[in-house]
Amino acid sequence: MELNRTAVAEFILLGLTDDPVLQVILFMTILCIYLVTVSGNLSTIILVRLSSQLHQPMYLFLSHLAFADIGYSSSVTPNMLVNFLVEKNTVSYLGCGIQLGSGAFFGTVECFLLAAMAYDRFVAICNPLLYSTKMSTRVCIQLLVVTYIGSFIDASSFTFSFFSLLFCGPNRVNHFFCDFAPLVELSCSDFSIPAVIPSFSAGSIILVTMFVIAVSYVYILITILKMRSAEGRHKAFSTCTSHLTAVTLFYGTITFIYVMPKSTYSTDQNKVVSVFYLVVIPMLNPLIYSLRNKEIKEALKKELELGRKIFSR
Repeated sequence: MELNRTAVAEFILLGLTDDPVLQVILFMTILCIYLVTVSGNLSTIILVRLSSQLHQPMYLFLSHLAFADIGYSSSVTPNMLVNFLVEKNTVSYLGCGIQLGSGAFFGTVECFLLAAMAYDRFVAICNPLLYSTKMSTRVCIQLLVVTYIGSFIDASSFTFSFFSLLFCGPNRVNHFFCDFAPLVELSCSDFSIPAVIPSFSAGSIILVTMFVIAVSYVYILITILKMRSAEGRHKAFSTCTSHLTAVTLFYGTITFIYVMPKSTYSTDQNKVVSVFYLVVIPMLNPLIYSLRNKEIKEALKKELELGRKIFSR
């Protein structure tokens, strides 16, 4: 008997909680976080574009990271906010596939960009004399092209795998968004290939980008320890702290979700960690980079002073 692929036309997202009071609190909190996320990352993009002193590879990657953060958060948060307002939050079969694909795309862009930024810091600290050659405009564009093509391929593997799964029974997803693992659990397909391909793709990208970041920072650490000047060591290390903080937060949470055995944590813990890496981290990235980066603070101050002069005329 052939199963009907359109037996399930929509999915019901169970969300974070059924408690009405907690729903109101979470709605207000997550709405504020989302507004800060969009405004903070948008400000970063505009500042990098406007300020000539930020026309450097590191800030080019940072502006694309800000774009990825807006897309990453926006793929989930608006629908999540709706979940708090309606009694039963439904998402169409097509909408679920789009949300899954967009989340995978922007999440993968983030992985690639964090690796590219680590490589940029490695070249700047370990090979400063060759920096202009090794991180030329052409190289930066090539890295960005690889980032977006690789992310598109990874997102496509998730999307195609989702649409190849058969859903003929339960449609209640125990999550606040269309995540791949709970969707696979609902599937009535009797083959596992669609579930393996995206897991292999995402796992490979996480491992490769983590390897690039780890190797880059091993060389950076060795170079810093060899420096004779304490001031030079401090200056070199200070250029890496923002990126290291962002890397630790992002990879720490996705490792918990996608690498650790599922038996070691509950569905509720999964939801909490997912909120952190999908909603909170995109808000924290512009704060981490702006509060700890002297050049960004100086550029922001200069642009604000210029703005005041224009409006005071």
